[in-house]
Amino acid sequence: MRYISTRQSSADNARSFSDILLEGLAPDGGLYMPESYPQLGATDLEELSRVLADEGYAALAARVLELFIDDIPSEHLKAITARAYRTPAFSDPAIVPVTHLQSGVWVSHLSNGPTAAFKDMAMQLLGELFEYELDRRGDWLTIVGATSGDTGSAAEYALRGRNGLSVVMLTPAGRMTPFQRAQMFSLLDDNIVNVAVEGVFDDCQDLVKTVNMDPDFKAKWHLGAVNSINWARLLAQVVYYVATWLQVARGADGGLDLDCRVNVVVPSGNFGNICAAHVARQMGLPLGTLVVATNENDVLDEFFRTGVYRVRSSAQTLATSSPSMDISKASNFERFIFDLLGRDGERTAQLFGEVLNSDGFFDLSGTEEFAALGENYGFVSGTSNHAHRLEQILFTEENDGYLLDPHTADGMHVARQWAPRLGGPTVVMETALPVKFADTIREATGHEPTVPARFADIEGGEQRVVSLPNDADALRALIEEKITPRN
Repeated sequence: MRYISTRQSSADNARSFSDILLEGLAPDGGLYMPESYPQLGATDLEELSRVLADEGYAALAARVLELFIDDIPSEHLKAITARAYRTPAFSDPAIVPVTHLQSGVWVSHLSNGPTAAFKDMAMQLLGELFEYELDRRGDWLTIVGATSGDTGSAAEYALRGRNGLSVVMLTPAGRMTPFQRAQMFSLLDDNIVNVAVEGVFDDCQDLVKTVNMDPDFKAKWHLGAVNSINWARLLAQVVYYVATWLQVARGADGGLDLDCRVNVVVPSGNFGNICAAHVARQMGLPLGTLVVATNENDVLDEFFRTGVYRVRSSAQTLATSSPSMDISKASNFERFIFDLLGRDGERTAQLFGEVLNSDGFFDLSGTEEFAALGENYGFVSGTSNHAHRLEQILFTEENDGYLLDPHTADGMHVARQWAPRLGGPTVVMETALPVKFADTIREATGHEPTVPARFADIEGGEQRVVSLPNDADALRALIEEKITPRN
């Protein structure tokens, strides 16, 4: 299995998995994708069902990863996934349990990890892969990332104290909840540097891309990425779609309904989570409709309704009660457009480079590709606002006995709109535990969310963060100041 950039149309200079694992963004500014998607047939799905039932989630993850990784020995991959997906790091031994709510929809629980967010599903694996590969090469890596809320803490908990790894994590100043800030800023490990940027998440993301596009600086400081621009993170997320489908499609007798088309509803701002669903569907996993659920920052919803992808400015990016989705420039979206355009790297590069930079938007509404988008790729979308989130949090608690976080509530609102029209089971992909968003939970229900024991008094401890202007040179200077090169 080899990997190419979304901005190249041929397999020339294709890379191995281990090379792109450490590299993150491609040198031409594109995102890495496999040359082709491995395919899952009926026999494969039956075997994966047996593995999940008999051996558990970690073994399933190893089987899926082997389809995309041929430069790490199979027995090493199994050991890596066994370390990544274990209790008590994950509070439920199933890792990703799935439940059917009385109100009709299903929920895939992705928030059992150490930071109570779905980002742990990828980050715990990424930490193991990074440490393994760096040790194999005798190398070191500086992770420079951006977070709108949950990616940062998941990455830092996965990478803290690891050999050969340093983390510089950018956050939008004042745009996260107190709990989210405390999760990150209370980590005082020597290899963790938290940075509060004057701006919104998109500004942080742009700074990360800018320093990654400086080849000399990137090489000198061994820059890598944990944001969803890193293919390995997306690959880790593909696994839980496989696990979700296997559980929903499994009958009471343990048999697998291979004709079961499972619809998934995914709260999304940066398009990484639902891009993994797209990859799984392209592999032949029997997913039906892929429903993109946004908040008031509805760039993705606008595209899937109209064919226009219009980036908003920092000033136009709203601060909402589902802050991890306050994103108006979806960095993973380029991967889907690459597939939509028949893997035309030249055309993809033009849209995400010249056209977006000059016009601030591109329009595919009149193209054959957009006209066939629903039929070929199964995408639809919807959006929600603060009132919808409050309504869904209260309704779901009262009717199903399940307390939503506000991001999952965005998904639940859109799911309840679409489910009657779709046919087949509809699954909402949970994004976080409600403890991270106490103010919104209190407003919706009148009570505080339950605080798991591991998070008791998290907001009362010492915190450490560095302030930074929205300036790439300032970020370069900070990296030079804080990171010690290793021989």
